[in-house]
Amino acid sequence: MYEKTLTQLAVALKKGEFSSRELTTHYLQRIEKADSKLNSFISVTAEQALAQADAADSTRAAGKAGALTGIPLALKDIFCTRDVKTSCGSKMLDNFIAPYNATVVEKLNAAGTVSVGKTNMDEFAMGSSNENSFYGPVKNPWDLSAVPGGSSGGSAAAVAAGLVPAAMGTDTGGSIRQPAAFCGITGLKPTYGRVSRYGIIAYASSLDQAGPMARSAEDCAHLLGVIAGHDGRDSTSVARGVPDYVEGLNAPLSGLKIGLPKEYFGDGLDPAVEKAVREAVSVYESLGATVREVSLPHTHYAIPAYYVIAPAEASSNLSRYDGVRFGHRCENPSDLIDLYTRSRAEGFGEEVKRRILIGTHTLSEGFFDAYYTKAQKVRRLIRQDFLDAFQDVDVLMGPASPTPAFDLGAKKDPVSMYLQDIYTIAVNLAGIPGISVPAGFVGKRPVGLQILGTHFAEAQLLNVAHQFQQATDWHLQRPAFAEENA
Repeated sequence: MYEKTLTQLAVALKKGEFSSRELTTHYLQRIEKADSKLNSFISVTAEQALAQADAADSTRAAGKAGALTGIPLALKDIFCTRDVKTSCGSKMLDNFIAPYNATVVEKLNAAGTVSVGKTNMDEFAMGSSNENSFYGPVKNPWDLSAVPGGSSGGSAAAVAAGLVPAAMGTDTGGSIRQPAAFCGITGLKPTYGRVSRYGIIAYASSLDQAGPMARSAEDCAHLLGVIAGHDGRDSTSVARGVPDYVEGLNAPLSGLKIGLPKEYFGDGLDPAVEKAVREAVSVYESLGATVREVSLPHTHYAIPAYYVIAPAEASSNLSRYDGVRFGHRCENPSDLIDLYTRSRAEGFGEEVKRRILIGTHTLSEGFFDAYYTKAQKVRRLIRQDFLDAFQDVDVLMGPASPTPAFDLGAKKDPVSMYLQDIYTIAVNLAGIPGISVPAGFVGKRPVGLQILGTHFAEAQLLNVAHQFQQATDWHLQRPAFAEENA
């Protein structure tokens, strides 16, 4: 069963080849057998999952099943899930049981999907390797000595290893696309506002966006159709109709205009990654697309702008964790200041503390205009670069990451870690959608092709990605780990 894509499992359930309980049990057994080696899950909710599976089987028996009824999946541990620990990968929330469901969780429940657990992640979504988790690092199933990427590394590793057919992630600066690339799966970051952020524990509110991670673009199309849409509880959610993302997947690519940003193919890009990406682009040319070079001139400002804006928003969002209302509380505080100080010092990890301090500094008097205001002006220029490019081309293509997955413990300098997101961060600053699809290997480590579109062009991105996957089989490749733990 684990070898099937989400789409294939949905068809098999509809045909009655197996029940949702049988399918869910299959994945729970795989998690129990293999995840001790990967550490991709923080919580496994077996009892709840089997209850949801039984409900899905009853719905199907009554003739009321939807397309995804009975499909098991996992949730990044950043989505509030009623009566389930929602830790955000942090000691600060290790004891937090969410009292309500995030909108994404509500919509998945309404669609009849089955949640088997919560996946590991970089603490408060701050990281590019999944080494910043309170629960320990996640390992890449393609090579257990490598990172799976971050911050949605647990979701990516679980899908790649066949522990679930799909998972939900969030992307603030590349945290869906980069781990998808490192783990050889498909990951979609929708347009900002396309998916509700209600109930997603905030890192940087103007950048965070939830999206699906699965084997194929077709799988992601099914999932996006469920989770997308306006939500009155999220003021940044856009009131815009949700198209049928599956319907347009098979549209031909003849006449498609592809832009290759010259800034994405310069210094710092691994030559083997560049070779795989250019070979993937040549596949599109064989499918009738035309290719031209374009420029995104402010790209080199994206990382410094991001690491002013995101920490500033994090400083504000994480101020609520003070040891008073919920979350970690230090023992025997001597006074209120001691309570605040020790609770936060004990509850937050090093990377989270670093970003809180950076953000607090940039928001302080005397530095706000010098840093934060300028970063927002740069953000506007970056957004305009993309809008200008999309006047001449339909989509942009390039690498998702400058290198394949690196070794665990290899990036000890925070700046070298931040540079891993050089090709993904600008997309969040501009609010446009992006998808990473498997496009080859460097040795035994996967390479991801990143495809970008203009605002609300998810249907086109999914079509472009799907047609590539019809012409190649990179997305069907499985790590030996998946077979060894069958």
